[in-house]
Amino acid sequence: MDYSILIAISVGIFFVIGVSEPLANRLRLPYSVILAAMGIAIGIGAAFLWQTDLTDALNPLALAILNLPVRSSVFLTVLLPLLVFQVALNIDIRRMLDDWVPILILAIIAVVVAMLAVGISLNFFVTNISLAACLLIGAIVSTTDPSAVVSIFKGTSSPQRLARIVEGESLLNDAAAIAFFSLFLAFVTLNEENPDIRQALLGFPWIIAGGAVAGVIIGRLAVEIIARMPTYPKGQISVSLAVPSLTYLFAEQLSASGVIGVVAAGLTINLHMTSRFTPSFNAQLRDIWELLSHWAGSLIFILAAIFIPRLLSNFIPFDIVLIGVVVIAALVARAIILFGLLPLLALARLSPRIEPRYCFAILWGGLRGAVTLALALAVTENRYIPNEVKHQVGILATGFTLFTLIVQGTTLRWAISKLGLDKLNSLDIALSNQVIAVALQTVRERVADTTRSLELTREIVRDEAKKFGERLDLAVDSADSLDQISDRDRITLGLVALAAHERDTILEAYREQVISSDLAERLLLEADYIIEGTHSGGRTGYRESARRAYRVGPKFRTAMLLHNYLGIRRPLARLIETRFEVLVSLELVLPRLDEFIDDRIRRIHGRRVAELLHELLSRRVEETRQELEILRLQFPGYAEGLERRLIRRTTLQLEKREYDAFSDDGLIGVELQTELNAQIEDRRQRLNERPTLDLKQQRASIIDHFPAFAELGERQRKALARGLRLIYAVPGQRLVRRELSGKDVWFIASGAVIVSFDDRKVRLSSGEMFGQVAALAQQKQPVRVSAVGYCTLFSLSTRKLLRLMKSEESIKRAVLQCTEKTGIKLKMEDLELDEHELAKKVQALMADSANKPAQAPNRETRSLPPPEPAPKPEPEA
Repeated sequence: MDYSILIAISVGIFFVIGVSEPLANRLRLPYSVILAAMGIAIGIGAAFLWQTDLTDALNPLALAILNLPVRSSVFLTVLLPLLVFQVALNIDIRRMLDDWVPILILAIIAVVVAMLAVGISLNFFVTNISLAACLLIGAIVSTTDPSAVVSIFKGTSSPQRLARIVEGESLLNDAAAIAFFSLFLAFVTLNEENPDIRQALLGFPWIIAGGAVAGVIIGRLAVEIIARMPTYPKGQISVSLAVPSLTYLFAEQLSASGVIGVVAAGLTINLHMTSRFTPSFNAQLRDIWELLSHWAGSLIFILAAIFIPRLLSNFIPFDIVLIGVVVIAALVARAIILFGLLPLLALARLSPRIEPRYCFAILWGGLRGAVTLALALAVTENRYIPNEVKHQVGILATGFTLFTLIVQGTTLRWAISKLGLDKLNSLDIALSNQVIAVALQTVRERVADTTRSLELTREIVRDEAKKFGERLDLAVDSADSLDQISDRDRITLGLVALAAHERDTILEAYREQVISSDLAERLLLEADYIIEGTHSGGRTGYRESARRAYRVGPKFRTAMLLHNYLGIRRPLARLIETRFEVLVSLELVLPRLDEFIDDRIRRIHGRRVAELLHELLSRRVEETRQELEILRLQFPGYAEGLERRLIRRTTLQLEKREYDAFSDDGLIGVELQTELNAQIEDRRQRLNERPTLDLKQQRASIIDHFPAFAELGERQRKALARGLRLIYAVPGQRLVRRELSGKDVWFIASGAVIVSFDDRKVRLSSGEMFGQVAALAQQKQPVRVSAVGYCTLFSLSTRKLLRLMKSEESIKRAVLQCTEKTGIKLKMEDLELDEHELAKKVQALMADSANKPAQAPNRETRSLPPPEPAPKPEPEA
């Protein structure tokens, strides 16, 4: 083939790709429909030019188009991996992990149901191909393109979580469908009449797991390589370009799914790119891959559509019936998932409740396209597949794709309009009118200042001011006539806006590199939770979602158990470091939101809503500071290191601004600016690593600051630190469930606990101990101990405590004070007794205390402080 003709065809295809998007927008049709139409038109036009006698000048071009050297291997190994990799790279992986249950269930079950429905239905009507071939067709047509539906969801007030689930389900849907395609393709290729499904299913897990392992390995290698060359962005992007095809080929060599490998590689890089790559490179990488994905998807559509006339060359009338069977089976299978399985997941609280109109939009918007056509071409080009199977696959896959594009694609916007998804609700209409009125008032004030400073002609200014005033009056009248926003809705809208501005503030701090990438990602994730929680739950949702940032979850409790009982410190230390960093950063970000309330929310929603939002924000700030103060008491000194790091990062950013300003003013040259910025970057790199919390070293610090051990010598304190067991507890945690064994004594370094006896409760706080009564009596003591707040405790063996009591008066005094608080009074001379005599005396006192009738606690044994006053009710707007 003449290369000049091939280049001309390539140029023409990219020109078609360029004009298709604005044409689709002009015609209000999905972009994929226009691409398919363009491809079909090119294919039909080439066939017409080759067969007509009107002109022979275009015969070489027509023949080149009909015989394009593009095979299914190009789609499967080059273009399709690019398309899948970009989706995996851009998807919100951490938010998707929150909804992994509905995404995984929908992805796998939807493919299985669609594949079985189409395959079994076809098997009743087609007798010349096997069940495996019918299931192969079912796998091919079960892949969906959610771009049209997702774009609709993002343009309406539908839940963000719903769009995320649809997008994540489609990504895994394609991977699962292609995995099943590979499974049944082997049977069809071998032309087995009765394939051993059981043996194939036993090997199917390796297709999934092998692809995932291959993707994770190559993804991790790519992350390490890219992260080690931060000053060479072109090289970094070049490495990323090699990942999809390399992963696909590597996984296929392992007899696994290449597409699943590409998905796993993209998700792996996605998971690490924020923490390992610079913010500017992340933005550049996503932009480039978005363009590559656009080209790859468009090329698959156009090139595959060019071959559609060839695929339909042996079309017979009965094929229309078979296409109808495929269409009905696929739609019914999808409807079963949307209207049957999704409500069950919503009842189990694994998925958001989806309104029926959204389900119908997903059903009707499930267009087929690039992936379906690529898989169909792979079958028709395979010489080992029987011709009748090739015919059915080509006709049915192509016919079904054309039905979804021509019928569903062209009527999708009409269906969306009939469902009312393209209209604003009454709340949005009322809010938009009020926002327009406020915005125009602000514009009028600023325009007046501008015209005065420019000294424009009075007549022109007066005439334009009159026209603008008429528009402003109309906007104010519309806002007054549609004042349908209740106070409750105004509060919700104000809190959503406040959370969105909090997200913008975090992004600004991240772009200025005042906070690290890991921390920014964590805070942005929490801000998204707050926005969604406020949308669904109003004020209550805002408060609960805001507390999520520092709430103790299962991961923290697990790490705490590993530390307390197995001595594994690092997981807990990392979580505490993250908790510290989040709270310190929130203490920086939250006070900045007050100005936004006064500047924006007050003008739109009024003074009452603004005051309530100030109250909610001040409570959140106070809660953050209380949580941070508790951590400071538990881990003294660590917060200081984080705050110093934050100040130094801020200082570096301000210093960089000054150097850039000097360069813009011409005071310093480009070479000097580059050198100074390089020095700042070196210092910033050293600040990227947050301080390490050493829980082992904290033992010595706790002993040094504990009152009972204040009189011990340095050597004794070090020896004591080596023998203690450090324990952390969260509010409400049960430290002792039934009884104290008498083998250990517990000391409270920070926080407070409640010691519960049969008839009374005792509150012990920092600097006190419990368990010493059972230790002195050398017997078990029925008692329950619970943490009141976040606590740091340590325990010593009874033998070490008795040894210390013999030599240290301060230990004896501490034991006497804490023992008396439990209702058992000992004297200093009692502690001088022999261990056995002391045990008998304490046992007798314990028996006397147990036999005494219950009475109101006196001043010494009063268990709890006066009850705390009830929280003030929140002011209503």
